[in-house]
Amino acid sequence: MTDSADRNIFADLDRYVAQPRVSGLALSPDGTRLVTGVQTLNPDRTGYSTALWQVDPSGEAPARRLTRSAKGEASAVFTPGGDLLFTSARPDPDTKGDDDPKPALWLLPAGGGEARVIATAPGGIGSPLVARDADIVSVAAELLPSAVDLKHDGELRKARDEGKVSAILHTGYPVRYWDEDLGPAETRRFAASLAELSDAPATPLPAAEGDDAPEPAGRLTLRQLTGAGRGLNDGGELTPDGATLVAVLDVPAPGAAQRSTLIAIDTATGERRVLVDDPGYDVYDSAISPDGLWVAYTSETHSTPQSAPVVHLQLVPLAGGEPRVIAADWDRWPGEIVWLPDSSALLVTADEDGRAPVFLISGVTEAPAEARVERVTADAAAFHNLQLTRDGSALYALRTSYAAPDAPVRLDLAAFLAGEAGSRHPIAAQELRSPVAAPELPGTLTEIETVAADGSRVRAWLALPEGASAEKPAPLLLWIHGGPLGSWNTWSWRWNPWLMVAEGYAVLLPDPALSTGYGQEFIQRGWGAWGQAPFTDLMSITDTAVARSDIDETRTAAMGGSFGGYMANWVAGHTDRFRAIVTHASLWALDQFGPTTDAAWYWQRELSPEAALANSPHLSVEKIVTPMLVVHGDRDYRVPIGEGLRLWYELLSKSGSPAADDGSTDHRFLYFPDENHWVLSPQHAKVWYQVVLAFLAKHVLGEERELPATLG
Repeated sequence: MTDSADRNIFADLDRYVAQPRVSGLALSPDGTRLVTGVQTLNPDRTGYSTALWQVDPSGEAPARRLTRSAKGEASAVFTPGGDLLFTSARPDPDTKGDDDPKPALWLLPAGGGEARVIATAPGGIGSPLVARDADIVSVAAELLPSAVDLKHDGELRKARDEGKVSAILHTGYPVRYWDEDLGPAETRRFAASLAELSDAPATPLPAAEGDDAPEPAGRLTLRQLTGAGRGLNDGGELTPDGATLVAVLDVPAPGAAQRSTLIAIDTATGERRVLVDDPGYDVYDSAISPDGLWVAYTSETHSTPQSAPVVHLQLVPLAGGEPRVIAADWDRWPGEIVWLPDSSALLVTADEDGRAPVFLISGVTEAPAEARVERVTADAAAFHNLQLTRDGSALYALRTSYAAPDAPVRLDLAAFLAGEAGSRHPIAAQELRSPVAAPELPGTLTEIETVAADGSRVRAWLALPEGASAEKPAPLLLWIHGGPLGSWNTWSWRWNPWLMVAEGYAVLLPDPALSTGYGQEFIQRGWGAWGQAPFTDLMSITDTAVARSDIDETRTAAMGGSFGGYMANWVAGHTDRFRAIVTHASLWALDQFGPTTDAAWYWQRELSPEAALANSPHLSVEKIVTPMLVVHGDRDYRVPIGEGLRLWYELLSKSGSPAADDGSTDHRFLYFPDENHWVLSPQHAKVWYQVVLAFLAKHVLGEERELPATLG
């Protein structure tokens, strides 16, 4: 859907924010239909909506669009019969108009025809799950805590709306998450039988019907599986026969903390039993074996100020029993989990060396701890949204890297499995015909590495602009990733280095201590000591970069967001080597940050009070002489706005380059009153890049640029 002439998008921010973006993947049971979402800019250019597209699994036919609406569609999943389910807040032709429609569950028939609504809830429907071999579906819906059912929830919501009441009475912690105020509604799970749906068209309700009008014919009868109470995650998985829902439930822990458990819920009775409940770790990302006997899941130990978390795959019988660690000696943190059809092995993703390959883990149920791990994918890329055919012959996924954004691919798994176990060679993915052509890059991507003072290998991606050479060396931008438990291994539309490369910068994307994909010890090196190994690793890899003849060591800048913003602040107070520093959504004063973040209990596990002070950037404010651009959104609950406000005041009043007596300063503060941790709306993202590029141009390139007129 993207013409080749439009693929050079990085020189024009309007074209960049309008670039369609692929996300999500679903495979039909017969393996003949692959569906993905394509996000596009809406007509007024202030937001995005997502449509569903069908991709040919063979790679021969072009992709074609399946849905079209202003509200967009999400959460695509196939039924055993091949119908496509999705959620959308688009208008329902079978009910009277609604000024504020909520997402409903829609069904697009496999045999063709228009999509129709099959389930609704006053607060909306989300996260549909379908059993592999049965006509059972489960959906999530948010209900007010005193609601006994969906009808009662609608009455309570109406009373709050009419009274203009937005108050929330909390009885526990947490009270907010990222950019969302928690409560008063809470997630509950419902189940229904798709067999009760009729092929007959729904009967539209007359326009004159009152608020108590019955649902049109052709709707599911939703049975409530879980009652009032916060903590149920909105995901989960149904067993192949649909009899059981396995889900993660957060429960209270001492010290106003919480931890997660794994539960099984009978979809006929709602009876609940606990599968995994260990006070020493949290659980995530469960997957039920096709034979219905096992649940594989990810566990993460609770960190302490002295010890980083440890992540493992684990296995527990669905009928109940003791959990066991899978591949105990595998020094990687597992991500997505998919079972092979015969329930003998797992396909798992994991960060590794600036990539996120797919791995095969064999012998899972016989001797879990000794299970063998083999790399499946050869591509220098990250894979996610794994979709396996019923016969296990092909694996579909979205592939991404800093060379290209998400695109659907096929892996010939049968060919890989035909090799001799233990000596198989990784295989390359086959590109399918994506709905969106990959953009043309304004430069090249390479890798560099160095050896830290303690002997640790530190690597990075380096994006170089076209024409960079010894005769024309490029200015360098050090871009520090957030997390800090993460890696620069996947394309990001929000943090995209190619926009900077198009401006002539070489962009360094390093994975310092605390990064994932290099083993547990590499994480532990920086644990509780953020200003030590992570900082020295960054300076060491920067030294390696500027030693190149195609890099201009006299024109450098540093930037980062979240933990990367923290590190930018630390860099500012511990070196003057950079001409400019951009700090986004950054931690500044660690003595105040902990209790104000949205998950304060996690912070208590991460740094002791003594370590927080020892690693707090604000204590070095008087050493900051580099011009800084501070960026913060007011709806950032992970790193609250108080961090940005205090940083801004102390830069102007206490730094080594304070505001002059007349108030003038080289520092700048870009504030977004209604944005969150990332700054996501298209026009605000555009302003973000415009201001950052203008700030860098002034201090690194010596160029004055006009600021966007939208700033007033």
